[in-house]
Amino acid sequence: MPDQRKVHVGKIVKPTRSSLSALDGFTALKQIVEAASECIQIHEVERTKRAKLQAYESAEVARIKAAEAVLRDYFEQAFAERRNLYRELFTRLDRALDEGNGEVLHEVVRGIVDIARSSPLADMGDLSKVRAALDDPDQVWDL
Repeated sequence: MPDQRKVHVGKIVKPTRSSLSALDGFTALKQIVEAASECIQIHEVERTKRAKLQAYESAEVARIKAAEAVLRDYFEQAFAERRNLYRELFTRLDRALDEGNGEVLHEVVRGIVDIARSSPLADMGDLSKVRAALDDPDQVWDL
């Protein structure tokens, strides 16, 4: 079978004159370039802001973890002291009950109640001072 090429027949249309000039095209191109430049600039500014926020977040998380460690150690010590104190008071309570000593029983119960009323944080004083100390990067925490 011979290779037969198909011939397309049609009408040639002349380009139409547009009402847009070369200046209009240049202006549109300029607007695109300006918008893209502004978009890139805003993107960079926002990326810088995000980096600053991430750095701030990291610093604050580190400060919170450091304060948490100090507070955890404080509570462990405070409650360890209370645990030993309660253990001793309840031992004395049992002894006073076994001996039938009402005077010692009264004093021991009063001691238990007095200790139960106090909070380990009460010794720290004003909690706003604690917050101020937590905000102070130069604060030294001694246990």
